[in-house]
Amino acid sequence: MRHLFIVNPIAGGRDRTEEISAAAAEIFQNGGDYEVYVTKAPGDAAEKVRREAEKGDELRVYSIGGDGTLNECVNGAALRRNVAVAVYPSGTGNDFARMFGGEKRRLLDLRELVEGTEHSLDLIECAGRYGVNICCVGVDARIGTQVHRYSELPLVGGKLAYISSVAVNFLRGITGKMRVRFGSRVIDGRMTLVCACNGSFYGGGFNPFPDARPDDGVLDFLIIRGVSRVKFVGLIGKYAAGKWSELPSDYCIHYRGSELTVESENEECISVDGEELYSRKVTFRVVPAGIRFIFPAGLEYFAEAKE
Repeated sequence: MRHLFIVNPIAGGRDRTEEISAAAAEIFQNGGDYEVYVTKAPGDAAEKVRREAEKGDELRVYSIGGDGTLNECVNGAALRRNVAVAVYPSGTGNDFARMFGGEKRRLLDLRELVEGTEHSLDLIECAGRYGVNICCVGVDARIGTQVHRYSELPLVGGKLAYISSVAVNFLRGITGKMRVRFGSRVIDGRMTLVCACNGSFYGGGFNPFPDARPDDGVLDFLIIRGVSRVKFVGLIGKYAAGKWSELPSDYCIHYRGSELTVESENEECISVDGEELYSRKVTFRVVPAGIRFIFPAGLEYFAEAKE
């Protein structure tokens, strides 16, 4: 078995290359096939994982970075039976890791990951790409994927970058004309957002569907119809806190299933675990057990699911 540590040197504003290299050397001091690879550009991690996976032997990939780095590793490993992925959450948002609550800290123990056990997780297939957490289309997709544009500006960063993205997109408009198809239903009209949940957190801490699980073979979809800016301000707090069931049914629809399609009048921003795409039509589709994932042994999150 080979071990590949993918390090994003700019994730979270700190280069962890030396730290990870030292930890890996200690873990494998008695022997072992491992490599510490430092990414050089967007998309580099996915290509590296694909190249190594094509060699055919058992491969464990450790994503050292944020949700973007994890998404690249997931796309390199998706549907490959010889590859398993682990996350060492060291980015800014780390939304995927949030669903594990207090156990998230165990994901920052490299030895626990190397010695961890595997679980099959579902994927969301979307426009030829894969997500393991949350995909969406609408105003939340624009806000979440455009944060980096503002964080690169002088004196702007962290929460201020997120607030800047919210403000700009709020002024641009929060609805679009869409047709949403799910199950036997078709809904036409103006929509604020459509969210496909495999995990439970996105957008730097929004928790729209707390009960979503990445290993149950289905997706939880939330559809928020078009609302005014004033109404949006009143609803967004409950949406972010996972209290969607308290929202008026005129505005919020929940659908639990395997597939949903959104067609829009204009090209819309689509977020795939925070990565940005644009299209006038997108289908979110579950891929049951689409990826092997590594977690510290005995994680309570999975034990609770069996009870």
